[in-house]
Amino acid sequence: MIIKKFQAKTESEAIEAAKKELGLNVVVMNVRNVKKKGIFSFLKPQVVEVTVALEDDTDRAIQEKANVRNITEALGKVNSIVEKSEKSDHFDRLAGAPINIREKEREDEDTKSVTYERPASKSSILEEKIESLQNLLEGKLSPESDKREKENDKNSIEESGKEEKDDELTTFFNLLKTTLVDNEVNEEYANSIIEETRRTTKAGTPFDIALAGIYQKMILKFGKASVITPGENGPKLVFFVGPTGVGKTTTIAKIASKFSVEQKKKIALLTADTYRIAAAEQLRTYATILEVPFRIIYTIEEMEGALDDFRDFDYVLVDTAGHSHQNSEQKNIMGDFIHSVDGIVEKEVYLVVSSTTNYRDLKSIADAYTEITDYKLIFTKLDETTALGNLLNLKLYTDASLSYVTCGQNVPDDIEEFNAQRTVKNLLGGKR
Repeated sequence: MIIKKFQAKTESEAIEAAKKELGLNVVVMNVRNVKKKGIFSFLKPQVVEVTVALEDDTDRAIQEKANVRNITEALGKVNSIVEKSEKSDHFDRLAGAPINIREKEREDEDTKSVTYERPASKSSILEEKIESLQNLLEGKLSPESDKREKENDKNSIEESGKEEKDDELTTFFNLLKTTLVDNEVNEEYANSIIEETRRTTKAGTPFDIALAGIYQKMILKFGKASVITPGENGPKLVFFVGPTGVGKTTTIAKIASKFSVEQKKKIALLTADTYRIAAAEQLRTYATILEVPFRIIYTIEEMEGALDDFRDFDYVLVDTAGHSHQNSEQKNIMGDFIHSVDGIVEKEVYLVVSSTTNYRDLKSIADAYTEITDYKLIFTKLDETTALGNLLNLKLYTDASLSYVTCGQNVPDDIEEFNAQRTVKNLLGGKR
């Protein structure tokens, strides 16, 4: 059964609006006079509120989809704001600078107004720019009233107004949760994020402030990208591990190209993938194009010899055999390679996974490599999926840092450092 409230100047107008939206079969359950709440509420007219019911699951499903579209459109309005603010590094500051708002009354000769005072920081820019978002969402969630009516039972009106604000905020949070789940964020994580924010959000909080709270919390959960940096003494040895078919070798070529061509660093490419001749030849081809050393490693002794030969280099990038994470023998061999250099050279390990892999398999893959070593995450094939929820899912599941994402086969262009702001914006309904 659908139960919904409609407000209008008169009872008949409210009922007509209900029938127009829900159909002629609506049943009037309650009629009462209410007065709008909020800034300059004493100037807003009293209206008639009609509560109607409709026992039709199909119509309810249609309305829920409409609500999701409404919130998506509203969140889309934030996209341009985020993009403008990102240039000033505003949202990095937002993560450490909560928004504080207090009301201050000012008496003038003819009017009494309420103003908001904010800290003299860049966080005020966000609030000013998304001020219209609240009005947009309120317009979607509650009808407007244009003319005055007499005030009736003030205490009852104030209490009903508070309930309406609570209901609207609850609807807003529910729509955000729906958006996250639609973007394949695990429902457990979506519930946790929404509930954490809901508990710290006061009733009647403007939608833009509630949205900023969700945005801030998700950015903090992602954390900053942790990318490959130079070694303190000698070369940095970087292992790339992961299952077959995720684009591991191509990802290495992109990173190698960035270091060699753009940063003018001395790099060497090694491969311990002796199972697939094609993979070794592919990496050899990239090495030839970049004019950097390439070597196939069969044993731990050959690894130690390569490190000695390349001790004056900046980076030594190592491709490993892609195999099933359930293959214990190959997993142990890889572990031996990785730990053979412990205490000899500074090293990092990057687990390369595809964003198109389902979350259940991603957890299994992550568990298998956790048994071998600590790692950071690289997500590939972002261009082959419309939902980025797995980036947040695996981050929260493993607590491993995200480093790079790839979105195509072009070398070296289709790779970039992980961007938390852009990802969160997408998960909340914005476009990539």
